[in-house]
Order: sequence, then structure tokens, then C-alpha cells
Amino acid sequence: MNKIITLIAFFGLAACNSETTQPQDQFFSHLSSLCGKAFAGKLVSDDTADADWRDKPMVMHVRQCTDNEIRIPLHVGEDRSRTWVITRSETSLTLKHDHRHEDGKEDALTQYGGTTVDNGTDTRQEFPADIFSKELFIREGIEVSTANVWAIDITPGEGFAYELSRPNRFFRAEFDLRQPVTIPPAPWGAEN
Repeated sequence: MNKIITLIAFFGLAACNSETTQPQDQFFSHLSSLCGKAFAGKLVSDDTADADWRDKPMVMHVRQCTDNEIRIPLHVGEDRSRTWVITRSETSLTLKHDHRHEDGKEDALTQYGGTTVDNGTDTRQEFPADIFSKELFIREGIEVSTANVWAIDITPGEGFAYELSRPNRFFRAEFDLRQPVTIPPAPWGAEN
């Protein structure tokens, strides 16, 4: 009898765990379906801190996908320094920002980001700054960034958005998924 109860408990927990990660798996699947494609976007927020981005063309390229990692370079004008890296584990998703110089070397501010703290939805995931990022921001003298929360929204077949928010700061760029664009050059530091 104890074995039966143990098996029921085990399968019950497994079912709960699969249900709790399901939105993240669906979200990851939505992103994976874009692999190999690039999309044009624009800044839609109006924070004065982002004025230099306002008129620059933006292209996101879902460049590399594996079962557990998706790399999305962001091109802003001629700047190819930024890549969003989304990884998944059994219990969460993590967003990191890989920033490179033109020679491929890492920027002082790189590999920052966060990990989901809840299930989110199949179309939106939020990533509060993790401990590594907070320590990096403090070390680099930008303590205000320790409150950062990044988010990615995806509406399959329609749009993708990248967001940064914290008190007194909001950044949002939106990309049109209805019309792929020409694949851009490789991001700085990546193999062609």
C-alpha cells in the first residue's frame, strides 16, 4: 500500500511540475519557431535616456537555437554589440545580455540579466535582476540598475517586444513578426 501511495505522490508531483513549467516551455517554443529569421523593430517608449535610439533602425535576429538556449542579436543602426541569450532549465528561464566590442572582446557591462521567479505566461516572461547582475551594477557604479526587471513579450505571427523597467525608467522596443527582413551580419564577437 505504501508503494502505491508513493507512486501516486510521485506522479502527482511530476504532473504539477509539468503544469508549472508549461507556460515557459510554450514561450520557449514560440521563440524557437523564429529561429533563423530576422525582424525589423523600433523604439516605442519615450524615455529621454533613449533619445539616441529613436531614429535608428533596429533588427533582431533569432540566430542560434538549441533545445535549451536561444541567441538573439540586436542590431541598432550599425551597432552589433548586443545579443540576448535566453536559456531554460527544468524550473525557469534566464535572460542574459552578451555585450561585445567591435573586436569581439566582452564589454565591462556584460552577462547581466535575470531569471524568472514565476511561471509567467506563454506570451510574456519577466526577468528580475539576479545577484550577479546586482553586484556588477554596484561595482560599475550604476546601483540604480539593481532594480531592473526585463521582459519579453511574444505574440506568435504578430509581434515581439523587449522591455526594461525600474522606478523612473522604462524602455520598450517592438518588432514586427509578420514580415521577416534580410538576415543581418553576425554580431560582434560571433563566428560568421
